[in-house]
Amino acid sequence: MGMIIAIANQKGGVGKTTTCINLAASLSATKRRVLLVDMDPQGNATMGSGVEKHQVNLTSCNVLLGEATVDEAMLRPENAEYDLLPANGDLTAAEVALIEMQQRESRLRNALALVSDRYDYILVDCPPSLNMLTLNALVAARSVMIPMQCEYYALEGLSALLNTVEKVKQTVNPDLKVEGLLRTMFDPRNNLANDVSGQLLVHFPNQVYRTIIPRNVRLAEAPSHGMPVLKYDRASSGAVAYLALAGELLRRHESVATAASA
Repeated sequence: MGMIIAIANQKGGVGKTTTCINLAASLSATKRRVLLVDMDPQGNATMGSGVEKHQVNLTSCNVLLGEATVDEAMLRPENAEYDLLPANGDLTAAEVALIEMQQRESRLRNALALVSDRYDYILVDCPPSLNMLTLNALVAARSVMIPMQCEYYALEGLSALLNTVEKVKQTVNPDLKVEGLLRTMFDPRNNLANDVSGQLLVHFPNQVYRTIIPRNVRLAEAPSHGMPVLKYDRASSGAVAYLALAGELLRRHESVATAASA
């Protein structure tokens, strides 16, 4: 059964979608079977994977509303080595419709249960808000990866998200845990970034990834070409960082599995 990881932060512009696309590509490069689920009405993970969001016939909206299965809606992007459940602005309407539905917070979990055994990892790109779409992702997931910039308001936003994760764990998804905190768009020349990074390591010593995603021009350019940075410029510091993150993630999971079987 695939490990389902929601990549979430209610603050926008922290690198959620960039992390989804490039971690999916990096895990695929290690021969893992990966499904990327776009749950953001902006459809940036869809566009960044090289799929025109306005030209897809079926999306995650149709899956949530029970109008299509994951198998019927997912695509295989030409410039990526992973499967994609695309999204576009239709998801905004889905959020409204879900309010009136039974088991509204479990729709994504139920849909992914039909395909999860075919994947090693399922990554869910969440919208930058704590809404019904994000709740569906958190209920479906086994863990949450939190990308964040090391800036002034980061710790306050992190606290709100951790409270939400705890509430979801206590009510509808007791297996949910924090996968890890990922420092993104990091500039080591910035004193504030170094200070916030230090605070994260003090307060969350076992949850902060050693891997740091740097500010990188090639990483920023790749989405406009509709491809992961690994495909756009494999030698760039951004590509190297996401490959390192994939390796760290795999080592963590392998060590947990080894400890559980001992």
